[in-house]
Amino acid sequence: MVDVIQQRERLVVPSQLTALNPVQAWFRQFCLQNEGRYPWLAHQCDRLNLALAEGFTNAVRHAHRGLPPETPIEIALALHEDWIEIRIWDYGRPFNPDRLKEPQPGTLQSGGYGWFLLRRLTDRVSYDRYIDGRNCLQLVTYGFKHPV
Repeated sequence: MVDVIQQRERLVVPSQLTALNPVQAWFRQFCLQNEGRYPWLAHQCDRLNLALAEGFTNAVRHAHRGLPPETPIEIALALHEDWIEIRIWDYGRPFNPDRLKEPQPGTLQSGGYGWFLLRRLTDRVSYDRYIDGRNCLQLVTYGFKHPV
């Protein structure tokens, strides 16, 4: 069986935290428009919206720190029959998520929880640097349990 993208959406916003509410409203509308055909999406929408918020705010606060607020952040959605992919593209300096230390239970630290939160909210998280100078955070969630 060939995996076909059922629905695609794309949004480009400035690198400003004030864009978070419109980004989340856009994603919620995407879920509402598609949950009738893909009921599993309704059960994933809130957790994915939280993951989207975490990824977006990380791009604004960390990747784009020191860049003009007009620097674009692109968000791309690809809905498949039984999974969804969210990609967040930024122009910041790359980082290596493998160098992040996982927070220890019962300890407090300032920051550093975002990557681990993303891994718990979604089925697959990846981060890559592309030749065009952009970084891409990819979040994948399956509507049905797949091997990750």
